[in-house]
Amino acid sequence: MLTGTPHLTGRYEFLTFDTPEAGQAWLAEMVPLVQSATDVRKTVNIFKRWVNLAFAWNGLRALGLDEDALATFPAEFREGMAARADILGDTGAAAPEHWVGGLAGDDLHAIVILFARDDDERVRCVGEHDALLARCPGVRSLSHLDLAATAPFDYDHDHFGYRDPVSQPQMQGSGEELIPGAGGALAPGEFLLGYPDEEGLISNQPALDTLSRNGSFMAYRRLEEHVGVFRDYLRQNAEDAESQELLAAKFMGRWRSGAPLVLAPEHDDPELGADPMRNNDFDYGTMDPHGYKCPLGSHARRLNPRDTEPNPNRRRLIRRSGTYGPALPEGVPDDGVERGVGMFLICASLVRQFEFAQNVWINDAAFQELGNEHDPICGTQDGTLDFTIPKRPIRKVHKGLPAFTTLRGGAYFFLPGLSALRHLSTLKN
Repeated sequence: MLTGTPHLTGRYEFLTFDTPEAGQAWLAEMVPLVQSATDVRKTVNIFKRWVNLAFAWNGLRALGLDEDALATFPAEFREGMAARADILGDTGAAAPEHWVGGLAGDDLHAIVILFARDDDERVRCVGEHDALLARCPGVRSLSHLDLAATAPFDYDHDHFGYRDPVSQPQMQGSGEELIPGAGGALAPGEFLLGYPDEEGLISNQPALDTLSRNGSFMAYRRLEEHVGVFRDYLRQNAEDAESQELLAAKFMGRWRSGAPLVLAPEHDDPELGADPMRNNDFDYGTMDPHGYKCPLGSHARRLNPRDTEPNPNRRRLIRRSGTYGPALPEGVPDDGVERGVGMFLICASLVRQFEFAQNVWINDAAFQELGNEHDPICGTQDGTLDFTIPKRPIRKVHKGLPAFTTLRGGAYFFLPGLSALRHLSTLKN
């Protein structure tokens, strides 16, 4: 999961274990399919599929992990995402009672993450996993979510048409070429347990080194995108196609090509958007302190405030995602079919990184002293909040912003390293 893969499709499958023996038998057969980050980088142009496994706290218990070890996991992970909905701002239509797929239940134990290069490979892998489940009758599928690239785009665009994601943190020792403006290579302990973080500290949660070494915590979010609502809003609040594109860019902080407004404030620049050595090379404090180019409350600025927030690198998250549902053709009214993004936010501390970003940056109405705004793209919206576009001589305030997205489910998972996966598959009961 720490290394991106060029997938066009895939599946997220959510499982429950009836007995530790069944869960361990299933896991023993799955472990050989999981590649290390090093192996993924070596074979990224050869392999057609990539598999990862992660576990909820209740899933680790269901596998037979002893209570002493379970108690050393951090409280937020033990409680789970649904129990912390008020902290995260998951209220109203986004509240856990409306979640789908069994994601809010205590019997959510594990997730199998499959990214595949094409649909034939996805179908083949799903068939093999179905056969494994048949051989392990004490392991059951609660639900699944099939992924599909959003035509006419590749795997790196969402249903709104935005290139996604553009800005990712980089980690020391990963071997990746440093990207200008990405914040520099961060200490491995910001994302991997068992290593020093940016302050030189090593997390001791969980305490068992066999589990923690090379593991990460992961927040899963299934976000439905209301494409028809989004397009209607652009048409109703902008004069022409060019103005609609600019308004869409103001919401995101980038043009749909990925070009940042700070560097391309008036017109899109697709070449800039596609160039990783240029499309992150900017700051806000000196280049756009008042948000005249990129609004203070735009999605990209909220999720990575750069030099306008103290030490934002302690809040960074590695993001992996896939789109689901059919694309809605241009000019076609909303068809009522669910479509969106299933994403994972990977970090070493759910509280310091994910929950801070969700609570303070996404759903804090007073972010940057704005007063009555949430993130316009993924924040919780109830029709009473605004979005401000600074402009001389008079700013433009969009009143009563509708919800362009709705959270359909989420969960906290522990993403073990390979040695921890092998350990979990051989627990003594």
